[in-house]
Amino acid sequence: MTTYTVTGGTPLRGKVELRGAKNAGFKEMIAALLADTPSQICNLGLISEINFASQIIQTLGGRVVPRTDPHCVEVDPAGIGNFEIPSEMSSKSRFSMMYAGPLLSRFGKVAFPQPGGDKFAKRPIDRHIDGLRALGAEVEFKNDTFFASAPNGLIGTTYHFPKSTHNGTEVLILAAVKARGTTILENAAAEPEIDDMIKFLNTMGAKITRVEPRTIKIDGVSSLKGVTHHVMPDRNEAVTYACMALGTRGDVSVYKANPSVLKEFLEKAEESGGGIQISSDYIRVYFKGPLNGTHVITAPYPGFMTDWQPLWATLMTQASGESIVHETIYENRFDYVPGLIEMGARIESYEPDVPDPDEFYSFNLSDDTPRSKHAIKIFGPCNLTGNHVEVNDIRSGATALLAGMIAQGTTTIFDPKDQIKRGYEDLAGRLTSLGAHIEITTDTV
Repeated sequence: MTTYTVTGGTPLRGKVELRGAKNAGFKEMIAALLADTPSQICNLGLISEINFASQIIQTLGGRVVPRTDPHCVEVDPAGIGNFEIPSEMSSKSRFSMMYAGPLLSRFGKVAFPQPGGDKFAKRPIDRHIDGLRALGAEVEFKNDTFFASAPNGLIGTTYHFPKSTHNGTEVLILAAVKARGTTILENAAAEPEIDDMIKFLNTMGAKITRVEPRTIKIDGVSSLKGVTHHVMPDRNEAVTYACMALGTRGDVSVYKANPSVLKEFLEKAEESGGGIQISSDYIRVYFKGPLNGTHVITAPYPGFMTDWQPLWATLMTQASGESIVHETIYENRFDYVPGLIEMGARIESYEPDVPDPDEFYSFNLSDDTPRSKHAIKIFGPCNLTGNHVEVNDIRSGATALLAGMIAQGTTTIFDPKDQIKRGYEDLAGRLTSLGAHIEITTDTV
């Protein structure tokens, strides 16, 4: 457990360099298990999600060896002799399903527990399971564990995702890479982290092509070789620092930020009145005057990312007028709102009128509850006051830090499961280097 004590009221100023994408790096460590020889994966963020992946790979019999550069590891799959993901490790991360493809290709079977990780939504894996079955796997669930088998190997197929799914797309890519024949994934997710994984796999010898924005073709191959790969910069980190720069009325240059994968965010930031300057190797984000309210609807890439909305909503508490944030990816991602209200934010939840909810929303309507509201109205600007906040997931942790830096007085943030460290490398330390006043207390009990 980590406790962050934040004293607000100081603008952030300076330079920060992005680490490798959390939603790419550790998954590419898993993808490396498909190869016959070791891979070097570099530009990894020093985050606990990387540690979880390392622990699981080593439990399976593989080796993860740190290199001289602490952001680079060698993943050697040669010694893997186990096809079962330990339940105690799966409970820390929601990505145990990612191991299905590599282990099915190696052993013809895999066992993985119900995924853990963030708790803000149900995050159904029915789309992952249906896709594996379409590839020929037999899957059953008993004693809180999924058992999948394909003793004769997986077979290429055409599979249409009923709804966009980032992780589901990656699960099926990893399963189809060494399947016999050709696999076509329709309505596949288009996130750049997926394309970064495809780039890595193709360098290893895979034959994967995004033939249309949401269609991926995979020609199965018999073997892959280890290579060196540099993970793309983290666009969620970029948005985090951008929102914090604007929220604290600061001026921060974010190095390695790629504007082509941040287009929707940058447009909203400029629409709100934020200062944006794009250079060849950084994006400068600066406060140039009062912010204006905006209307945001989260959507799969290239839309406004769901991970950005808690930070954006917090920023909009400082904007003049009414702002709207409409969440379409998850049925429940407003757990952070009560904490903001207790700090002085004026926020109302409401249910927008949409013509076809099943078509409009990416989550399964069966996972929704009648009392859930899928949008909020924010009335700003608000004077936030320091308070006590508990963190439930990665982005709500960053959101709490942002609110604390905006607020007058002291905010105490309790992170009992160290969610912030799952997604950010030394976030508090890097914010301190930009001028933030944050004290950290770690309880190892």
